[in-house]
Amino acid sequence: MKLLTHNLLSSHVRGVTRGFPLLLRATEVKINSVEFNQEFISRMIPKMEWGALVEAAESIGHRNDLPQELPPEPESNEEFLQKLHHVLLEVEVLEGVLKCPESGREFPITKGIPNMLLNEDEV
Repeated sequence: MKLLTHNLLSSHVRGVTRGFPLLLRATEVKINSVEFNQEFISRMIPKMEWGALVEAAESIGHRNDLPQELPPEPESNEEFLQKLHHVLLEVEVLEGVLKCPESGREFPITKGIPNMLLNEDEV
């Protein structure tokens, strides 16, 4: 699971009102080289929750100099976009757990795929 995906996921357990961001605990992380696409990364910036990304990257030891706050005019800062590209697309969580911040429900990540399926009593 890439951190780009993590930034889009939330818990939908019945009764949960604060299911985002999911807490990330990784037991296996892999780095994959992905061709840099500046336009794609620039278009993703407004769609992301910056604080959640920084927290997730930090939790798995791959913050890689991402600033705590989004810099002004990030789309024109190629060095920043390269770092963001690395964190969003090259860092991949292969094994671990996503945890709902409100209910504590854990969703396993196996072979890079988060299992967000709910039990019948959670729907």
